[in-house]
Amino acid sequence: MKEVVEIRWHGRGGQGAKTAALLLADVAFKTGKYVQGFPEYGPERMGAPITAYNRISNEEIRVHSNIYHPNFVVVVDEGLLESVDVAKGIKPGGAIIVNSTRTPEEVRNEIRDFDGRVYTIDAKKVSVACLGKYFPNTPMLAATVKVSGVMEKDTFLNEMEASFNHKFASKPEVIEGNMNALKMSFEEVQG
Repeated sequence: MKEVVEIRWHGRGGQGAKTAALLLADVAFKTGKYVQGFPEYGPERMGAPITAYNRISNEEIRVHSNIYHPNFVVVVDEGLLESVDVAKGIKPGGAIIVNSTRTPEEVRNEIRDFDGRVYTIDAKKVSVACLGKYFPNTPMLAATVKVSGVMEKDTFLNEMEASFNHKFASKPEVIEGNMNALKMSFEEVQG
């Protein structure tokens, strides 16, 4: 990775987009990369649209601003396709990853002014199957790693397991469920 990979996350308060961006930054940092992971704050509340960002590079990152021209856009709530211009500023060759039960072709029709790559994953299906509840951030995090290629799958899974073991040492069922969700997500991405 020679350049900085920039990722913009769109979600709603409470869905975990901010947490996923911070986890991605944490895991990439542990692999020796330079990283930034941060949310854009305003008067957000549960259910309100939010934006979060990642920068990941093999070299020092000297830019400290929002991301206006991302390589990848992650849409945690497909309902935002109606109200947010998710393709705004995306770099040529970029891709959009959407949490949806629909195919990438069906979703592409809703994205204004974008003819690039679109990927979908049914994060609810993965989350409910592995965690018993709907937590879209874990499947969306794995889908983002797969599509962006910011790190190898095995490296990502190993670092996430170490992170989960540290954070949830007293709750092994949480670790197992989240790891299963990450693994399943790599198989469920369509695009």
